[in-house]
Amino acid sequence: QVQLVESGGGLVQAGGSLRVSCAASGNIFNINTMGWYRQAPGKQRELVASITTVGRTNYVDSVRGRFTISRDNAKNTVYLQMSSLKPEDTAVYYCAAGLGPWGMDYWGKGTLVTVSS
Repeated sequence: QVQLVESGGGLVQAGGSLRVSCAASGNIFNINTMGWYRQAPGKQRELVASITTVGRTNYVDSVRGRFTISRDNAKNTVYLQMSSLKPEDTAVYYCAAGLGPWGMDYWGKGTLVTVSS
């Protein structure tokens, strides 16, 4: 089992920056990919960004160039640095971890990011 705990959400004005963190614990040695997803009110959960063990990253088009995902393997932590935030970035952000190519196996409880206009 893997436990994921997000932190760092909050309220920020449009154009501002925020960093959310996800600390992983438990049986982390089999984790291949970690990612951030988000779910806005009335919308489906979507992948925001992901990063593999070797550092390969992937971003949804709407955040590319504004968000940066990174991981600190020594701290078992993945980060999402968000810049030039827009009101449409408002959502609950979830951390996820996957053991293989089939998708994510573990999920955090989420952290709310609110961007005011």
